[in-house]
Amino acid sequence: MRRSADVDALQQVLSAALGSPDPVCPLARLNQGMGAFAALDPAVLERPTLVGGGSPYHPTSPAPTRHALDELVRRAEALGVPQLLVPNVRRSDDTSALRAAGLVPIATESECVVRLTGEVDDVLRTRIGAERLNDLRRRDRAGSLEVTWERIRLSELDRSPWARDALVTLHQRQAERHGGHVNLYNAEALDALAQGPLAKRTEMLVRREQNAVVQAGLIATSHNGRGIYSLTQAIDHDDPAARDDLFAVSVYRLYLHARRSGLEWVHLGRGDIPRMRRLGADLFVPLDHWLRAPGLASPEEVGAEHPLSEYAAPPVTGVPVPGPARFRQVPRFDTIDLSSNTNPFLGAAGEYPHLDTTELADTYLATIATLPGHEGVDALSADHLLFSSGSVDGAMLLLAALASPGERVCVTPPTFPLYGHFAHLLRLPVVEVPLLGDDLSRIDTERVLAADPRVTILCDPNNPVGTRLDPEQVHELVVRGRGLVVIDEAYVEFSEQPSYARLIARHDNLIVLRTLSKAWGLAGARCGIALAQPGIIDALRRVQVPFGFTNASQHAVRDRLTDVRRVVAGIQRIRAERDRMASVLSEHPAVARVFPSETNFLFIRLHKHERVMDQLRGAGIVVADTGRVIPDTCRITIGDRRANTALLEALSAAL
Repeated sequence: MRRSADVDALQQVLSAALGSPDPVCPLARLNQGMGAFAALDPAVLERPTLVGGGSPYHPTSPAPTRHALDELVRRAEALGVPQLLVPNVRRSDDTSALRAAGLVPIATESECVVRLTGEVDDVLRTRIGAERLNDLRRRDRAGSLEVTWERIRLSELDRSPWARDALVTLHQRQAERHGGHVNLYNAEALDALAQGPLAKRTEMLVRREQNAVVQAGLIATSHNGRGIYSLTQAIDHDDPAARDDLFAVSVYRLYLHARRSGLEWVHLGRGDIPRMRRLGADLFVPLDHWLRAPGLASPEEVGAEHPLSEYAAPPVTGVPVPGPARFRQVPRFDTIDLSSNTNPFLGAAGEYPHLDTTELADTYLATIATLPGHEGVDALSADHLLFSSGSVDGAMLLLAALASPGERVCVTPPTFPLYGHFAHLLRLPVVEVPLLGDDLSRIDTERVLAADPRVTILCDPNNPVGTRLDPEQVHELVVRGRGLVVIDEAYVEFSEQPSYARLIARHDNLIVLRTLSKAWGLAGARCGIALAQPGIIDALRRVQVPFGFTNASQHAVRDRLTDVRRVVAGIQRIRAERDRMASVLSEHPAVARVFPSETNFLFIRLHKHERVMDQLRGAGIVVADTGRVIPDTCRITIGDRRANTALLEALSAAL
């Protein structure tokens, strides 16, 4: 929770749970985050510890201010308590005061949030798949025949003493299952919560089977009125699998309740990311516990800023990341944002896009690491990635951020024409070094190196030809050249040769551009990706429009990345149809040659180019006429079977 008043209220609840005027107990008695403390010395686990700044309950709290932390330190000294714990602090918060006071970060599980961007079933269908959703709905319907749900306002709990007793009993059993740790929701804690300022925003959810309570939990509405915190749930079942099953169904019910109430998100607390993702969570915020204990050494700093790349253009070195993007890793879902001068009365479209795409970047990298030809990508982190408004936007960004007027840009025609277009607009001289070989797959490396360009842009697989460049020559340019080498891999998923993304961690001068417009089927979402060393990514971010990656695009990308089997199946269908069309076209009398292709298109040379182009236009079929680049050629995108059949018929009619 992001208000100091809410944090203070939870502190009082913790004190009540511990039966003490101050929240002091050994770490070993707390049943929250024990996995994070497992590596600590047993003596540290058994020492009395003052828990402050936040609480071990599920909602996170802001890192304490310097003044609040000074008060906390004085309080620990007055109590004679040797250790101090500030749990559940977002890694994106300003933690300088904690570090200055001698506290050490201990990484724990991330907090997990489900953002409800539409109807619950529609959202879950894209995130967890139709099969799992149907199973969840089936279990919910089956459970509803035997179990009833009740919601009780905590401020009215004295009218339902049976519910109070049931919640306490179930949580005591849960604490016993965890080895006798403190029951954070004992009778005293529940009374303190019911009598405190959070009572008006907190409800108890009770699930009864006949007259027996089988599940009890607490939820609290956020102070901004836009979401729900799931504070706790306890289930009366000894079978872990059955508890997980009941938990999943109750979470589904919670989503339905939130959506009916017009809320936008549900905070599930800390948890295992793969498990929470299977429940529909789509935002994961890294957390740390901060601990000060005798002899505890500070680890290597997490999330430290990377130095700006030496390849950054001089104007870029003198400016910071634009204001909004500077705070891109700060989640805003549970704050009241009065900083953006937007219209609050016309729905979610009136808000600026989310800038915290760290989790989405991690998801993308983890997803492509499972694809063939992407071995080694798991060495990259979110710091190596920048989302852009399409990969063409990425090309423009890198030229603006990494090259100064007068510095040369090398391109290798035939190639994507916008590279040269952007370079000319930025007053960068363009050096053209044409590709060589029958398949236009060889680079004149000596000529490129002799030009000594600031930036060399390679399109691989090539557009418009469809072939892959010689990998040894590409590697030679990266190793021997003084400038940057940019490889546009817009079509790499269709290729059987590996991606160069695996080499990013090894080379400071290598940039790989990717897109989700082609193999991933998200051309309308406008999502490009730049992969490079963190210092280069920082340079690109300094010239990027902060809000270019829209919320709608982010949701579309996240949903597609969690449905990778469908994408892989689509790629396989395209490859099969591409090979079939290549075989048919190579025998067609209108076609002089079909070039080898590792993309989702075919590059062909025609016998009667103008006549064929006219015939295709007359048949209502649009292909890319590349005759001005390479005489008598065109580029044909692989369509579905119906479109491809129509193309073949039109070609035959041209004769």
